[in-house]
Amino acid sequence: MKQKIITIIGARPQFVKAAVISRLLQKRDDVEEILVHTGQHFDHNMSDIFFEEMEIPRPKYNLSINGLGHGAMTGQMLEKIEEVLMKEKPDWVIVYGDTNSTIAGALAAKKLQIRVAHIEAGLRSFNMQMPEEVNRILTDRISDVLFAPTQAAVDNLMNEGYDSIDAKIERSGDVMLDAALYYAQHSGEKMTLPKRILEGKFILCTLHRAENTDDPERLHSIVEALNKIHESTRIVMPLHPRTAKLLDKYGFKLKIDLIDPVGYFDMIELLKNCSLVMTDSGGLQKEAYFFEKNCVTLRDETEWVELVANGANKLAGADGALIQKFALEMLNKTSDFSTKLYGDGRSGEQIVDVVLNF
Repeated sequence: MKQKIITIIGARPQFVKAAVISRLLQKRDDVEEILVHTGQHFDHNMSDIFFEEMEIPRPKYNLSINGLGHGAMTGQMLEKIEEVLMKEKPDWVIVYGDTNSTIAGALAAKKLQIRVAHIEAGLRSFNMQMPEEVNRILTDRISDVLFAPTQAAVDNLMNEGYDSIDAKIERSGDVMLDAALYYAQHSGEKMTLPKRILEGKFILCTLHRAENTDDPERLHSIVEALNKIHESTRIVMPLHPRTAKLLDKYGFKLKIDLIDPVGYFDMIELLKNCSLVMTDSGGLQKEAYFFEKNCVTLRDETEWVELVANGANKLAGADGALIQKFALEMLNKTSDFSTKLYGDGRSGEQIVDVVLNF
């Protein structure tokens, strides 16, 4: 008898992670997977072409829930996901990361006594002001299997007493590494960026977290530092629409090379060709390491502490002087990327095996 798995996704990084597992599940005849897209991050790039290129089926359900406050969004997701689960009656619900879609999917499943697998479990920023921190902690607590990408994530769970909780902890490695290795083989032919963007020495920068964009002082400090760095080393930034609105609201001007938001294959090509990554994104910090690029993180803390310990990442926060100092330092630093911090690129195989043989 086939097992039925429902995968909850709501943001682009979750699509990429889910693609790893979906490609593996499609090869099996003992499982049926159904994708549910909450619509949390509405994105025109989530078209038929995206699913064809990522080699995954389109979501069976698109809940179209977006543009709301945290409470309203999570509440509506919980209601709609519950309806899907009651109709489909799956054996498992798989959730990824730390979004509102993640906690809503896990909570809906748990209340219906459906088993929950949390991929990217055990991550901690230790900053409870971050909605993502609340989501990931609560999701971990109600999951049946916790797939921790790193030893630090395992240690976090053990320090919180998970050895006495009825949940299975698996150090699985990171499915984002699986995705990066697989899709990097095709990114050159699938990219849509003008080739001139990738020419010469440049820094890849992204900026979108509310802790930076919603605070005028932090945002101004980061903008001034980036403008200064750009005078000597070109900075390319795919500009997040929300960041663009807030820059306009505050009257701040980024004097760097701004481009439209990019898809996954374009981002891989930017990572392949850049000389340094500067970001406040969690995922991009890891991807910088996958492609052997140093990183300056525009946050006060990171969930990926092993990157800092390894010397490939520096935390600059929003301190303009530190941002400039670390950018120069990391542009000229040769780091050791040989340590397999995130597994061997076969995390998906381990996850599928554990879930289907639980």
